[in-house]
Amino acid sequence: MTNQILIVDDEPTQLKVMETIIARQGYNVQTALEGESALKILRAKDGPDIDLMILDLSMPTMSGIDVLNALKPDLPHLPVVVLTAHSSLKNVVEAMRAGATDFISKPASAERIRTAIEGALKSQGLLGELEPVSEAFEDAHDPPQLLGDSSQIKEALAFAHKAAVSSIAVLIEGESGVGKELFARVIQAESSRRKQPMVTVNCGAIPENLVESILFGHEKGSFTGATGKHVGKFQEADGGTLFLDEIGELPLDTQVKLLRALEMGEIDPVGARHSLKVDVRVISATNRNLADLVAQGSFREDLYYRLNVFPIVVPPLRQRRSDIPVLVSHFMDRIVAAENLQPKTITNEALQLLISCDWPGNVRQLQNAIFRAVIMSDSNRLEPKDFSQLMAGKRSNEVDINATMSGPSVALFNDQGEIRALEAIERDAIAAALDHYQGKMSEVAR
Repeated sequence: MTNQILIVDDEPTQLKVMETIIARQGYNVQTALEGESALKILRAKDGPDIDLMILDLSMPTMSGIDVLNALKPDLPHLPVVVLTAHSSLKNVVEAMRAGATDFISKPASAERIRTAIEGALKSQGLLGELEPVSEAFEDAHDPPQLLGDSSQIKEALAFAHKAAVSSIAVLIEGESGVGKELFARVIQAESSRRKQPMVTVNCGAIPENLVESILFGHEKGSFTGATGKHVGKFQEADGGTLFLDEIGELPLDTQVKLLRALEMGEIDPVGARHSLKVDVRVISATNRNLADLVAQGSFREDLYYRLNVFPIVVPPLRQRRSDIPVLVSHFMDRIVAAENLQPKTITNEALQLLISCDWPGNVRQLQNAIFRAVIMSDSNRLEPKDFSQLMAGKRSNEVDINATMSGPSVALFNDQGEIRALEAIERDAIAAALDHYQGKMSEVAR
């Protein structure tokens, strides 16, 4: 039976975008523009059972937190994914304590939404994207920080410094969660455009029928629903930097127009009679192999070479484990300071556990783990038990994947001594494949 998902958001456009993305993923969708309407749907005896709710945190009259608190007596186990553009550490903590299952930021990619839904439906706890919390960690006037002393991160950072002194196109490659946007911000902060705007676009989060309008803008009446003139992201970034994340997700027809914008410095808003000149430095990022996409015919070769003038590869965290202690210390200090908690330390055993993990979600996953441990621990010392979600793969009853070679292993038993679910074992096997083949997706797929 198809799961029923309720989306609650007071912004009609955002509501429609989310409805389209989730419906395409095969779910039945209901929508509500306010908290009161959502509660009526959830409490209706003759309505369909809602399996999961995606809830905007900031709404008039009744906020997302108010909705969560109102749900507790009646539906304490309903999975709720909180979606917001105005995130802070306080919001995250409050949402967690009110019962949120996951926490993601607008605009979220279709893939991010899919994984959040799947994780929430399986009641796997807080799995989500907490990089919005960094807004509470960093002062708006501080330069972006890339922490680590490993040779791998120093090499990547050296390339970023070199890229900053010019206005050539930069392509940042790396797995999800390695900090590609942070590299883009370092380049922007050290460039001659540092006093100009940096506009970020998640290409994977935009429905195909809206990509052109969002990037290049549109004129009033240019299509159904275009009730006013809209300035696109290229115009917003004029004079500054445009960061195109998940560039591999752009539709082919939009790729043609993006190529023209890069080569000619001109854009064509939808419905406009004349082109507009723009001065934009483009930095793009991807967690996919664009060369493979070119070979498959889903990414234009000419655009690939236009974007890939100055490539920077950001290493995954498992390839720079020596950076984990300094990252752990940084995240702990920031969380403690932002939440006004007593200072916390971490035992050597817990730190070694973190160092030994492969972190398929990279720095983002590490930050999430530290955040959860700091907030949930009643002690001022973080111990291995505070990272229980990481312990399952570290038990002594692990079975070697291949007895004839050393490498990653997959745990067959959980903490209670029971055989783990096949899906959990499969997830670990995929993570091991990613590690073994060093992220080469074609090999992993085979």
